[in-house]
Amino acid sequence: MSTNTIYVFSGSGNCLDIAKNIAKKLGDTDIVLMRSTPEKTDATDSKRVGFVFPCYAGGLPGGVEESFRAVKIAPGTYTFGVTSCSAYPGIGLSVLNSIHPLDFWSVVTHHCSCIWLFPHELMMPMLSVEKAQERSERLAALIGAQVLAGEKSRKAPKANAFNKAEASAWPVLSKKKAEKLRSTDACVACGQCVRLCPKGNIRIEGGRAVFGTDCIGCLACLQYCPQEAIHMGGVTLRRERYHNPKVPASELMEKIIHID
Repeated sequence: MSTNTIYVFSGSGNCLDIAKNIAKKLGDTDIVLMRSTPEKTDATDSKRVGFVFPCYAGGLPGGVEESFRAVKIAPGTYTFGVTSCSAYPGIGLSVLNSIHPLDFWSVVTHHCSCIWLFPHELMMPMLSVEKAQERSERLAALIGAQVLAGEKSRKAPKANAFNKAEASAWPVLSKKKAEKLRSTDACVACGQCVRLCPKGNIRIEGGRAVFGTDCIGCLACLQYCPQEAIHMGGVTLRRERYHNPKVPASELMEKIIHID
């Protein structure tokens, strides 16, 4: 078993990149993807257990809370949580803390993949892709050093009523937006989106990608499409795509990534 385990959900690649940079500081770390049921849920032999995940409309991506609850951690294990968001962290850390009390937690802002809401560069602070990535790598390295040193946060993460309400409405809104997912004539039926989808919501039919309605809004299919052939209508036809420049689609398809 590895000394450290970090559980990650990532749609744009940002959270996976953050986890990888934390793991580089810690060494001997299993990064377990939570895009579907985690391959490894027993972390009782790990010295440190962390969780890195995005804020989706003030809450958590679909299925992530269930993944939190499935993880087994031994008493006395050092635990930490990191959420990535464009502006505000939402309730995710508070939910995680209620399941696995956190010794340490942090927030990293970065570019956003939900381009039907706003352009990806609308983050706080406003930074270019290159500057935002440099900042993310620097902050992740700092978090890794803090975790390695056993630092503890002075306060528990908090939730607020607005974010709770926002998060509760997200599944309905996400399902409505999913009904608008389409592929254009540029689709070459490569199947990458099928392999990326955490819900098995995409199939190839008639030589192009076809979408169901069981969508959690990670938009990895849209952002990583090599032909930019996937859209949700409206502004997504015009807005620039974004995914983390250091994370290829193939890494999001992995179950476990080990960092020595």
